[in-house]
Order: sequence, then C-alpha cells, then structure tokens
Amino acid sequence: MDFGKFVYEQAKKEREARKSQKQVEVKEIQLRPKTNDHHTLFKVKNARSWLEEGNKVKVRIRFRGREITYPEVAIEQLEEIANELIDVAAVEQAPQLDGRTMLMILAPKKKK
Repeated sequence: MDFGKFVYEQAKKEREARKSQKQVEVKEIQLRPKTNDHHTLFKVKNARSWLEEGNKVKVRIRFRGREITYPEVAIEQLEEIANELIDVAAVEQAPQLDGRTMLMILAPKKKK
C-alpha cells in the first residue's frame, strides 16, 4: 500500500469525524449582589434559550467593595437562578467563591 494514500485516507477520516462533532459553547451571565429582580429575570430568560440550544451557562456574581462580606446574598441569588432553570438545566458546578467572584456552571439536561 502506498504511504501517501494511507495518510490521505487518515486525514479524510479525521475531517469526517470533525464534521460530526458538536461544539459546546460556554455562555456567561454576569450579575452583582444588588442586581434587581427584573434584570435578573431578563438574564435568566437569555440563559434558558442558551441551555435549550445545548450550550452551557456560567453564572458569575461579581463583588465590589464591601459586598464580599455577605457571600450568602450571592449564594441565595445563584440558588434562585438554578431553581428558575431546573426544568432545562442541571448544576454542573455548585456556587463557589473565586477571588472577588462567585461562580456556578449550569449544563443542559439530556433530552429524552
């Protein structure tokens, strides 16, 4: 067998495999602890559409100044968002503090 033909066939198989793969994007929502309900619901609506498309959603709450002394406010806000999206998303990474931000990652639920 010709080595050049072998390399060509391998490359062709790899291209076909790449075509069938699905790229999962990670979209992000950024909030603050003082963000009001209307803005939060607007962001949650965007997150719902992204999750239905099959993308992951990263919810980030940024603290400024002395807001960092009340992380329970952010945890409560993140849990509320997770409860809003429980029908289309599962919590992949629970809320955790990372510097001056608190992160939670939501992944789309598998379709039945």
